[in-house]
Amino acid sequence: MKTEALSVAAPYLIEQNYQAYTDEQHAVWAELVGRVLPELEKHASSAYLDGFQIIGLQKDRLPRLESISARLEPRTGWNSTPVSGFLPAPAFFEMLAARRFPTTTWLRSRDSLEYTPEPDIFHDVFGHVPMHSHKVFADFLARYGRVCASIEDEAVLEKLGRLFWYTVEFGLIREGSEIKVYGSGLISSHGECRNVIEGHCAVHDFSLDEVLATPVKVDELHKLLFAVSSFDQIYEAMHEAEYRAMQDSL
Repeated sequence: MKTEALSVAAPYLIEQNYQAYTDEQHAVWAELVGRVLPELEKHASSAYLDGFQIIGLQKDRLPRLESISARLEPRTGWNSTPVSGFLPAPAFFEMLAARRFPTTTWLRSRDSLEYTPEPDIFHDVFGHVPMHSHKVFADFLARYGRVCASIEDEAVLEKLGRLFWYTVEFGLIREGSEIKVYGSGLISSHGECRNVIEGHCAVHDFSLDEVLATPVKVDELHKLLFAVSSFDQIYEAMHEAEYRAMQDSL
């Protein structure tokens, strides 16, 4: 595992103790996957579904992060790096810039199958990591980390956080005549995914200006999300956002 480039994030790095997972935890993982995968096979983006196969996720066993990284790194340079929990922003950005995705190792309990306030290994790996196998998306995410790591202005970071939220966390993409999900918050939440599929959420064509002008709400199902036409669109939007941030005109 490459950790030499990490300094701010270093105190949060841990090892995944895979042998410590119990049969009950593997059963919870299997139940979580079983609840959402049939729906995702119909409504997730081809990039996500391809990534699911590429990184070798199992439906009935918790993921081994070393095994995932061994498949991922030769493809896009990304690594799923175990961390102790929620990271402060500077550590998070540093890890993204180094293509080290901070991955929690704990798993929600059976009492919290639908929602957990903090990311767990299901959200992080099942939700996020398959997309890291897509080369354009992977480049976008690393660029996002590099840009944010260089910015100290909290107002600018909050605006850039909206770009992350409406792409990485709750992104949609048009594939032919259909809207497909790829954002981790949609992938790992049955409720959020159904909210989109059943038409309870407006879908606008992705516009950097509108995304940056749309505040994030975390306490309710989304009423508005954005669909890109390709992942090149968010890569180009990141470059435009970087230029605006440097010009203090975000």
